[in-house]
Amino acid sequence: MLKFEDVLAGCLKNDNKCKEVVYKSFYGYLMGVILRYINDRNDAEELINDCFIKVFKGLGQFGAPKDPEQLQKAFKGWMAKISSRTAIDFLRSKKTFLYVEDMEEPPQPITELNAISQLHVQDIMKLLNQLPEMHKLIFNMYELEGFSHEEISKLLSIPVSSSRVYLTRAKNKLRILYSKSLITDFEPN
Repeated sequence: MLKFEDVLAGCLKNDNKCKEVVYKSFYGYLMGVILRYINDRNDAEELINDCFIKVFKGLGQFGAPKDPEQLQKAFKGWMAKISSRTAIDFLRSKKTFLYVEDMEEPPQPITELNAISQLHVQDIMKLLNQLPEMHKLIFNMYELEGFSHEEISKLLSIPVSSSRVYLTRAKNKLRILYSKSLITDFEPN
């Protein structure tokens, strides 16, 4: 069995078997990344293929860590970044975003729900998929991908204040959706 560094070296030499190993190994992972942004599975599958094309073309630019133990983890992170940016570019090309003028952010509710500890990943994805597209996009970029509001502003060509407002609205909407899901889960039949 080939070591991961040998597989990547084979991909750099345009070895189709090595590319197939990478594709099969990371397809599901990248599908998960893309589906955080895109609801339509057909669009997601198309974007994943676009991502792999970008990965294989840009593999020479991947900065492999010196520690071989960290190689696969670093590679996954690098591919996730390519995937999230591909999804963002797709959404950006699909429609023009509305701008939110400088607005005051609504105050956060005093009681916070600890949704993460009580929900499964599938439940969280269902809640995220109920958000308006821009709210979901900014929530994913800020909370899951770790982009700053300044980076989001540049990538989406929106004011920094709009990014903050969309994030606040997404969090508030998620709280409401979560509360509603608790009520419907415990209603008697």
